[in-house]
Amino acid sequence: MAGPAGDWPEAAAATSVRSALGGYRAYARRWVFLLVISLLSCSNATLWLSFAPVADTIARHFLLSTEQINWLSLVYLVVSIPSGVVAIWVLDSVGLCRATTLGAFLNFWGSVIRSMPCMALGIQDPFVFLLGGQSFCALAQTLVIFSPAKLAALWFPEHQRATANMIGTMSNPLGILVANLLSPTLVKTEEDIPLMLGTYIIPAGLTFLLATACLWESVPPTPPSVGAAQSTSLSFLAGLKLLTRNKAYMVLAVCFGGGIGIFSSFSALLEQVLCVNGYSSEFAGLCGALFIVFGVLGAVALGLYVDRTKHFTEAIKIGLCLTSLACVAFAVVSQLQGQTVVLAAICSLLGFFGFSVAPVAMELAVECSFPVGEGAAAGLVFVLGTEAGLRASWLCRQAEGVLIMVLLTSLTVRHAEPSVSTCQDGQGPLDWKAPMLLMAGLCVLFSCLFVLLFHTPYRRLQAEAEASPSIQEDERPATAAALDLDHAPYLAAMP
Repeated sequence: MAGPAGDWPEAAAATSVRSALGGYRAYARRWVFLLVISLLSCSNATLWLSFAPVADTIARHFLLSTEQINWLSLVYLVVSIPSGVVAIWVLDSVGLCRATTLGAFLNFWGSVIRSMPCMALGIQDPFVFLLGGQSFCALAQTLVIFSPAKLAALWFPEHQRATANMIGTMSNPLGILVANLLSPTLVKTEEDIPLMLGTYIIPAGLTFLLATACLWESVPPTPPSVGAAQSTSLSFLAGLKLLTRNKAYMVLAVCFGGGIGIFSSFSALLEQVLCVNGYSSEFAGLCGALFIVFGVLGAVALGLYVDRTKHFTEAIKIGLCLTSLACVAFAVVSQLQGQTVVLAAICSLLGFFGFSVAPVAMELAVECSFPVGEGAAAGLVFVLGTEAGLRASWLCRQAEGVLIMVLLTSLTVRHAEPSVSTCQDGQGPLDWKAPMLLMAGLCVLFSCLFVLLFHTPYRRLQAEAEASPSIQEDERPATAAALDLDHAPYLAAMP
């Protein structure tokens, strides 16, 4: 693959040829690329949280502590912070095809390594293999989670970009939902653990096979839009420098990154918060499932709307305001007893409004930072969000024993266990009233900052509007696409 400025050789001359002989083109095989990335993201998410729903059984089988089991999930967050910067460089410099194939290999290899304690006899420390396998999968996650924005920009025309980004992004929470449903279904006793580990290898292996066999190029022969033709026209370091000087982008990164941290904390703490007031773990699981399912539905609806209207900023601002209202409602109602219907509705609304802005925010990050590479623009948002999520999760969870949890753990106090409590940690339940109000306050703060401070032109759409070429929907190349672009200068000189 050529350098960052050379994804399409002889770009200037080739553009004139495209304008004369039919314009830009969208290839049908872009949907195959999107399918591979979506399957990879879903598989990676299932591997991330496959142990959490059956933590007690895993701990007994491998003679591990609860803290060790928790680290099998937390390692994703720890690894993603340093490796995220490398993943941004890989996406914008090495190419999307190679990055996706590498991510699929790491994901598959990690799923195999963590299954080795059940395959080989005489392993003295199974935790090393479990944590090592999860670490390889965590490395794959950074390549996977940054890819949808890059794929949408390089392969999809402007009227399909938000939808493509939505499909790729929402595959990750769908994987989380699958893990929460599949692991308890497969593991009834300790003897079922090898079956569970082996089952998760199958989609990881299938995705690696598809990535190897079906992905041949990082960019299409002819770009689908002006924005795609000018993509990654800046070097990696130059792009990062521009991002740090872009006020609109930094506001988006801080506010949306904080939102990712809040949602990570919500997912991690949901059961602990609800059990204090007598809600069962099954109900907490139902609320978590509703949170994800309605989030995906909201993302689909908003993605289709934004693709038609291009109202990125308005959609996110309204979505964040509604999310803040739902978060405040959860902070209040979660402290009450016997509110199962109301809590289920609030969790559904929180997912519907909160999750729906995620793919749109990735698109907006590219719009306000164009022509910086999509991997850098979307990736830095997720790196900030992952770090925020890591800190918020650690600060909230006293059981993890991490020193940086000082703020929220100082707000939680243990009290005499009420008769309605269903918490099973063997200690008095924590009072989550102050931490939940703080979480709601942070959500409101980030929403207000974004509404008041975020203003930006849509740079990529402006560049495309100036050229306004026709986009042909056909897998079979037309005359201009079939010609070797190395001959573009000669074709451009033809009368």
